[in-house]
Amino acid sequence: MGVHGLTSYVEGNRGLFQDVRFRDSRLVIDGCSLFFRLYLNHGLDQAHGGDYDAFAALLSTFISALEACNILPYVVLDGGMDPSDKKLSTLRQRLQSKIQEAESLSRGRHGSVLPLLTRHVFIQVLSQRGVPLVQCPAEADWEIACLANQWGCPVLTNDSDFYIFDLPGGYIPFRFFQWANVSGSPPNHYIPARRYTVSGMCQHFRGMNRELLPLCAVLAGNDYTTEQTYKHIHTLLPQLTTGGKRGGRGRGSPSHIEGLLLWLSSFPGPEEALEEVGRLTGGVERGGGERGRGGRGRGRAGRGGEMSGLCSVLWSGMQEYHLTPQSRLSTWFSGGSSRSPEGLWATTPCPLPEWLCWAAGSGAMAPLVLDVLELRRVLLIPQVENSRLPSSHCSATAIRQALYGILLANQEQGERGETGWGEGHRVQRQGGQETQVEGQGERGRGGRQCGRRGRGRGQKQGVGQGGAEPSSGSGQVRTTPLALWRVTDCQVEPRTPGTRLHLETLCQAPVSVRLGVLYDVLGVKESSLSPLPLHLRLALGVTGFWRREARPFPSLPQVQALLLGMVHGEMARNTHPGQKQNTAAEQNLWMKLRLRPGDRRGFDVGVAHSLSQWQACLWSVLSLNQLLCLPLPEPDTAWLFSGSLVHGLVGRLRGGCSPESVLAAAPLSGHIYRSLLAALENCTLNTLPSGRRKRGRGGGGRRGGAPSSQEINNRFALLMTEEEDEE
Repeated sequence: MGVHGLTSYVEGNRGLFQDVRFRDSRLVIDGCSLFFRLYLNHGLDQAHGGDYDAFAALLSTFISALEACNILPYVVLDGGMDPSDKKLSTLRQRLQSKIQEAESLSRGRHGSVLPLLTRHVFIQVLSQRGVPLVQCPAEADWEIACLANQWGCPVLTNDSDFYIFDLPGGYIPFRFFQWANVSGSPPNHYIPARRYTVSGMCQHFRGMNRELLPLCAVLAGNDYTTEQTYKHIHTLLPQLTTGGKRGGRGRGSPSHIEGLLLWLSSFPGPEEALEEVGRLTGGVERGGGERGRGGRGRGRAGRGGEMSGLCSVLWSGMQEYHLTPQSRLSTWFSGGSSRSPEGLWATTPCPLPEWLCWAAGSGAMAPLVLDVLELRRVLLIPQVENSRLPSSHCSATAIRQALYGILLANQEQGERGETGWGEGHRVQRQGGQETQVEGQGERGRGGRQCGRRGRGRGQKQGVGQGGAEPSSGSGQVRTTPLALWRVTDCQVEPRTPGTRLHLETLCQAPVSVRLGVLYDVLGVKESSLSPLPLHLRLALGVTGFWRREARPFPSLPQVQALLLGMVHGEMARNTHPGQKQNTAAEQNLWMKLRLRPGDRRGFDVGVAHSLSQWQACLWSVLSLNQLLCLPLPEPDTAWLFSGSLVHGLVGRLRGGCSPESVLAAAPLSGHIYRSLLAALENCTLNTLPSGRRKRGRGGGGRRGGAPSSQEINNRFALLMTEEEDEE
């Protein structure tokens, strides 16, 4: 959500904020705003796929700053897409913008794209630090506001809707929360901040009734305002904003915001203001409150009746800002026996199994899963890649096929009375989105078939499209053109794994069964991964899958660089006393290999595309592993991949260095690298041809055959933590 132009206006008026020394308090945090703000505003890598280790360190520093000031954070995350589709148009626009920015970055220009695994790293770090977290079924803004309203504490976010919500503890924008500048002396540390309150805003405008602020939001235009509604409103703005500062034009400009507020402050309440809107637009309806609840009034035929309906739309939009005195999230955060996900998930369109509600509520189930179950629609996240090639997400098609099959196959069987999938129930991939199509298809520009007919959102079969909606009455799907992103469409058919799993009882299936499904999807041999520590098996299995499925096939330097990046992560995450002598030297080694932040000279879009395919595979398999109730423990994602390091390593390896020479000053790292490479060679059903292994100057292939399982175990024994050793 967001009110157009409101942030610029409010933040440009210093008198609307109060300076505070924030400490000793609860703080409700908009989780999605937090990870976007932290990553994109601190100079972290975006073009090379992301530096997740640097992001994890920054997030940990943020949490430590809160702890130093005795601030208790409660993080609330958005879940799946809004099932009402009220924001579908806004989601399309944002997706198109991100596609264009990713394209810009891929060409060495400026852009802003959040790396694919940022959210996953964010949740893992919060869990490791013990920060309370909840994931809502859909957008979290209203839930955040209700929780802060009940607790009487501030909200930390970057959303202009919180200038409208009437919160007793106020709203602190990220821009004015100086967490990196902890002040005072212990035990009285505090964070300098500026807090906004609705009461301060109303006092600034001649004691305006605070119930008028939601009307200001819908008149100015927010994410729920349709283009058709705003066209009607736009004709009113010149009449309503004459009291504002001159010079501003267009939707939601600061002068319009001030003019609206001045105009609204002349009314005792929203009903009277709505009556004036009806009069100005030619309507004859009276009684704003009754109008909103009763639908369209008895306006004049033609234009008058239409504009009376506009007042009903405005009143309905105002209700988005009405808060309840009790929050569903307070029970979740209370802990103990009263903690339950039932209240939070009771209103979802598709009833979910209890175990899945628990996982989703705790952030251990990706929004992708929720969107498939509830909407049959998926939005895939744009990455920096070669837009002339098929999307990087196409490399993970088989993984998502299995995920869709598990989620939907049982429902399909019950609804259609059949086993398996029939003809025409496919998922079409277009522009970073996936949509179900059926019937006869036609050839797309890339030569693959593109279906022409689709189902509406209310139908149950297949996975629907986030960037498309059914045409009125025709059953056809209308897609949004995303020419910058795609020149080839590909199709995905949900496939049920060979071992049939029932969603209701999936969590009760034996671990061996769920693990077998995971390995079958990845096409890897369990025996080849068993010598590795548990936390690395999923990453190595994904790498084997990527090496087989990526197009173009990954080069040997790319494979070697990925494994060297994992070696760096292993060394960085383990700081046992016996390794202190090597730690400083190895840290210096890895720092020299990294590309400098923001360095776009010599950017190789081919390498970026290949590594984006690897991330797409990992992102998809993390969701599948979660759905299978973690038959393999999740890897510490922050230490698996650092884009600036891996790109730097690819350049070094292409220049003639071998992995052994890169690691010459780090003997333990060399042992780990060779073990990872041997396991990777063994885990895939189809290994690289010998000719491809010889192409790299430094070799990197096995000498004298692959190490035995015992040898690989011995090499990793030095890095095993006590907990892993017990497992």
